[in-house]
Amino acid sequence: MERTAINPVSWSLELGFNQGELVTGATRTLHCSGQTAMSSDGKPMHEGDPAAQLGLATDNLEAVLAEAGMSLANLVRLNVYTTDVDGLFPHYGVLAARLGAAGVAPATTMLEVTRLAIPGQLVELEGTAVA
Repeated sequence: MERTAINPVSWSLELGFNQGELVTGATRTLHCSGQTAMSSDGKPMHEGDPAAQLGLATDNLEAVLAEAGMSLANLVRLNVYTTDVDGLFPHYGVLAARLGAAGVAPATTMLEVTRLAIPGQLVELEGTAVA
């Protein structure tokens, strides 16, 4: 698989994402459901703590990727849903650091939503990975 960053502008690189990702030679694509701060037995965790929720949601996304033999390095698309964009931004480094450590800057969209499916959840990560 070969990835080519598509960036007709460069401002997004400072925020840790590419404007687009061109993927060629991929043989497998994984579409991940939204991952939140849920324990392995399905209990919501870290109510009111966006940094902890973002960390656990990233852990859960990594677990889905690992089950498919992939890692964060395979992400080409990431959707970030939050109930409070302004409240999440100060903690976004939790996710950005993990993506940076994986050497990836997937095409990313962040959206503020009224609520997520599970009450008390502040952030949900939905990704597409290729290998």
